[in-house]
Amino acid sequence: MLCSFAFFPWSICLCMSPYCLHNDDPRVRQHTISVFVGDESGMINRIARVFARRGYNIESLAVGLNKDKALFTIVVSGTERVLQQVIEQLQKLVNVWKVEDLSNEPLVERELMLIKVKADPQFRAEVMWLVDIFRAKIVDISESLLTIEVTGDPGKMVAVQTNLRKFGIKEIARTGKIALRREKMGASALFWRFSAASYPDLHEKVPANGLNGARARSVSNEADVSGGGDVYPVEDGFTINHVLDAHWGFIDDSSLAVGHAETEGLSRITTVIPGTDESISKLVQQLYKLGDLHEVQDLTHLPFAERELMLIKIAVNAAARQDVLDIANIFRANAVDVSGHTITLELTGDLDKLVALQRLLEPYGICEVARTGRLALVRESGVDTKYLRGYSLPL
Repeated sequence: MLCSFAFFPWSICLCMSPYCLHNDDPRVRQHTISVFVGDESGMINRIARVFARRGYNIESLAVGLNKDKALFTIVVSGTERVLQQVIEQLQKLVNVWKVEDLSNEPLVERELMLIKVKADPQFRAEVMWLVDIFRAKIVDISESLLTIEVTGDPGKMVAVQTNLRKFGIKEIARTGKIALRREKMGASALFWRFSAASYPDLHEKVPANGLNGARARSVSNEADVSGGGDVYPVEDGFTINHVLDAHWGFIDDSSLAVGHAETEGLSRITTVIPGTDESISKLVQQLYKLGDLHEVQDLTHLPFAERELMLIKIAVNAAARQDVLDIANIFRANAVDVSGHTITLELTGDLDKLVALQRLLEPYGICEVARTGRLALVRESGVDTKYLRGYSLPL
């Protein structure tokens, strides 16, 4: 598969030729799997091996990482029987806390895509017209190319690519699908004290007690469960047996997104990994030894546009609903699901923007947060925003 890796502060894009499993069995269908895990080095590989052993092909993967936990949203194709066996195998892995098949649930599903399109002056007006129809955004413009940000369900992604293909698509970076369950009217939402301070990028930059001043309001009578994170919380009564050492490791990846690339049958991986120039150079050399590797590109020292998508579910009653919608409007976030006791918002932007919104919403009570990894494409305009803003991106 074609993969692109972006490493922070050294970014790499890599592309690999595809290995796809074709199956005409009518019992085979797509499944959306949510896996909530404790942070442990090699967890991504361990989860991927479980699917590979059962003959599953991972079609997309989105990982919302935290300092000590992570949420994997995985889209795979397979039969119900084999899928159940895979879920049972995943639950046996150390530090896997919760596994859910969300395929049969009413969901809010979203993907994020950056698409670089050829736009000669005579066709630019038509391209921008299509951008407006699909409610997309232009994030970079040069003499002959436009970089467009698109969010939506998988069907919308296909429609955008179909309509823009006639102009010439140069590059695509796409996340996997993230999903949150739609709330039922009349149900009650548990409240978990999510904290924006737990993002791995903010480690040692935000004091642990920096958010203690925000007084959280619980919607239900359930006791609050403390947890810093952008992941699914553990349900009451769910026990964890630490079979191995209780001191968790740290996932080296600060972000990971896997999705389809500009060529059919190819995939692109975008990841963010801390390191030095020397260590990343050695990593690139190791990546090129992979048999199906096609291309590796380091984006760190290039001007690039980077985006991330977040779905966030907030516990609110009727009295507080307008306040939350006003805050969302300031951040240009969209309400994608509303119930009698919750609002689910969709937001795209850089890490600072996501963290700022989450901090403002913490006093209301955050039920769930799902994040894609970050995407990045080189800015053809040559504009480097780190010089405009006074510091390197991302933080």
